[in-house]
Amino acid sequence: MKLKIFGIIALLVVLLAGCSQTANENGNTTANTNANANVNVNANRNANATANTNQPPTRAEYEKNKQTYADQAKNLGRKIGTGLDDGWLWTKTRFDLAAVDDLRDSTINVDVENAVVTLSGTVASAAQKAKAESTAKAVEGVKGVKNMLKVAAVPNANATNKNANAKAGKK
Repeated sequence: MKLKIFGIIALLVVLLAGCSQTANENGNTTANTNANANVNVNANRNANATANTNQPPTRAEYEKNKQTYADQAKNLGRKIGTGLDDGWLWTKTRFDLAAVDDLRDSTINVDVENAVVTLSGTVASAAQKAKAESTAKAVEGVKGVKNMLKVAAVPNANATNKNANAKAGKK
């Protein structure tokens, strides 16, 4: 929404800058191109800043906002150990898991104790369980992964149909 408003304002500035013309010493009119160039540079900077909001934090950004991440973990009921990198590994592992397309619909909780990541929650398939584990193991600094994820039980379509057929036969 902010980007749309900024875009509209930028467009108006560009249009107004194009309409304001100045005469040079020969009597020719020229448009003010500096205003246009500045608007475009600022619009690009803001668009890039918005596009990068889903990027995982850098280690420096994590250190700067360490308490915010610790509070977030506490509010989610997650456990972060007292190991030197446990908070960073918790944050990085969560971002990496969220970035995996196949895992977005899963409920994966992350706990970290002495650089060992524990995954809990539910996933839809054994493949997703394996993918989550391999993603967590790939995080630099993780010493091990305890995969406690459960594969969600999918209702048995045959049993459901059999029950429906049995009920239909009793009519």
